[in-house]
Amino acid sequence: MSKPLLDRLMTRAVKQGRLGIVFADGSVSAYGTPAPGFPEIVLRFTDDAVPRDIVLDPRLGAAETFIEGRLLIEEGDVMGLVTLLRANNPWDKGGDFGRASRLKRLINRASFAAEQINNRVGSKKNVAHHYDIGNDLYALMLDAEHWQYSCAYWAEGVTTLAEAQAAKLAHIAAKLNLAAGQHVLDIGCGWGGMAIHLAREHGVHVTGITLSEEQAALARLRVEAAGVADKVTISLEDYRDTAASDRRFDRIVSVGMFEHVGRAQFETFFGACARILADDGVMLLHTIGRFGGPGTTDAFTRKYVFPGGYIPALSETLAASEKYRLIASDVETLRLHYARTIRAWYANCMANRDAIIAMYDEAFFRMWTFYLAGAATVFEGGGMCNYQIQYIRSRHALPITRNYLIGNSAASPDDPGRLRGR
Repeated sequence: MSKPLLDRLMTRAVKQGRLGIVFADGSVSAYGTPAPGFPEIVLRFTDDAVPRDIVLDPRLGAAETFIEGRLLIEEGDVMGLVTLLRANNPWDKGGDFGRASRLKRLINRASFAAEQINNRVGSKKNVAHHYDIGNDLYALMLDAEHWQYSCAYWAEGVTTLAEAQAAKLAHIAAKLNLAAGQHVLDIGCGWGGMAIHLAREHGVHVTGITLSEEQAALARLRVEAAGVADKVTISLEDYRDTAASDRRFDRIVSVGMFEHVGRAQFETFFGACARILADDGVMLLHTIGRFGGPGTTDAFTRKYVFPGGYIPALSETLAASEKYRLIASDVETLRLHYARTIRAWYANCMANRDAIIAMYDEAFFRMWTFYLAGAATVFEGGGMCNYQIQYIRSRHALPITRNYLIGNSAASPDDPGRLRGR
């Protein structure tokens, strides 16, 4: 029964490009029509249960059969497979490939709601699940200079991942409108790339906080090596504890952290930021976001990648911040930048395949590359983007036009040196 159901699913899902499937019994099915720009992929199923697992939950089922080595890609790769399915079902045109069965959806919604509590203990555990798997993996995947695990900024003339990450740092720094000597809080500081850049290029003092022990340890070493230890402090600290300390900061920056807060904690997060941001302060929030309204986190991401995480809609982000009279002074939507960034990470992982398998195993490598492929394509054809939201507490905190960004942002052609991170 599962085989005819899978046939119907694939017939609807693949119109352009080609998908061939060799079933465990030796039979072959083909879907789609060759078309420019659409991949051609051939799969082989190693057992008769693979069609059933995919039909019951197309996203998680396909992912797990691939991770387990039961779904083999004989022509093409996992990036091509996911690209083919996503390109045929773009969000912009109402595409929604891969809905699970009603029972699976109900189970996912219930477990998702429970995970969104994200108290201090849960937050640290969830962060460790992803970020404490080992710095050596990220060293093979990320740009070597800045160690940025977030959306880069592919400004005009930028061609490499390192340049794009330097451009992102410059772009964010421009929006913070910094002055030497100011105190900046970096919430979710990662391996210290943002803190190092702001201290070195703008002469500010930075307190970086993270819940990842692996990140904190390496960030401190990188701060020392960069010669900015007198300006940068890295702390293993929850943002809620920072707020409870009654410290105040001239600037707050948070890049790629809000996705881990959990929907139930949105107001807590913004309340904390409002409490510690100076009256004339500026905050820049850089987060993955949804084009549409609120939703839920898919089962694969929750199970394998970011437990407790949630990608916010712009509407619910602003609704939470408005409660604390934080003024959204600027909102920029980065539509395709993250897709290009993740494809660069994927290429780095593929180039270091043997090293990553030696660190973990083949199942981990398949899981990790499936995650990257899904993430890249959801920014190309799915409903995800990145938002940069600038907040102020006083309407007088910034100039009344955006001219202050000219010449200071990586987007400006007036200062090409910024594209290289100097």
